[in-house]
Amino acid sequence: MTEQLRVGLVGAGPWARTVHAPSIADHPGTRLAAVWARRRSAAEELAGAHGAEVADDLDELVSTVDAVAFAVPPDVQAELATEAAAAGRHVLLEKPIAATVDGAVRLAGTVADRGVASLVGLVRRFAPETQRWLEELARLGSWVGGGARWLNGALLDGPYSASPWRRRHGALVDVGPHALDLLDAALGEITEVLAAHRSPEDLWHLVLGHAGGATSTVTLSLRLPLRPPVAELFVYGEHGHRALGGWNTPPRECFTALLDDFVAMVASGTTTHPCDVRRGLHLQHLLHAARRAAGQAD
Repeated sequence: MTEQLRVGLVGAGPWARTVHAPSIADHPGTRLAAVWARRRSAAEELAGAHGAEVADDLDELVSTVDAVAFAVPPDVQAELATEAAAAGRHVLLEKPIAATVDGAVRLAGTVADRGVASLVGLVRRFAPETQRWLEELARLGSWVGGGARWLNGALLDGPYSASPWRRRHGALVDVGPHALDLLDAALGEITEVLAAHRSPEDLWHLVLGHAGGATSTVTLSLRLPLRPPVAELFVYGEHGHRALGGWNTPPRECFTALLDDFVAMVASGTTTHPCDVRRGLHLQHLLHAARRAAGQAD
């Protein structure tokens, strides 16, 4: 692009401060133009650190930017991102893209109708070690199963432990989209949640069916004080066992790679990407199916 993409940021919480704002401000193809948050003082602090303006509301922010990035709870994002897309702004979305399937359908439909670019912050997909792993799996083929384990104490302590939506919905909604997305990319589209169970302590176990006949399992918790935390992803088949090694790329570097793709999409007029809003909608359906299988309501 000959000019930087002007990006407005909605939200000023921990993820916005540590990943969104610095990544957007430092990327050669983007400029953090404006920040709007529920607490104006938080927006002022974040905007001031990166040379951005402070918007009084979403309409003001949208009027001054080419794209809007969101770092807010899923239910808030679904409503505001739909408004931004309806105004013709490209959108950078967090996962999950909504709190309900209906909200995700409305958002995805508006993005499609307006022909804007969209990407969902499935940051692990943009790590170079993940891309190399997926390329090897695709080259070899014939995988029959796999699994993911994502276990830590993030809701017991740390910057996200006080997040109301994370505490309410737990591991499935927070890290579940990452696990589902990676297994889907590795083994083929997840077509069915065969079984699901959630313990009173928010320990999730899922059994998934994939197109082509593969099956996988997922174990998730953000309330286990494990040191070090566990983050594992693997597949197996006639070529043996292949685990995703490393997990070394920091989230901010992954988000920068996401921005590379986003800027390229906008510059070329492309609106399709493996991690666009349609991916977010697919994952929303899977989250809903998992909750239903476990006897949980949305």
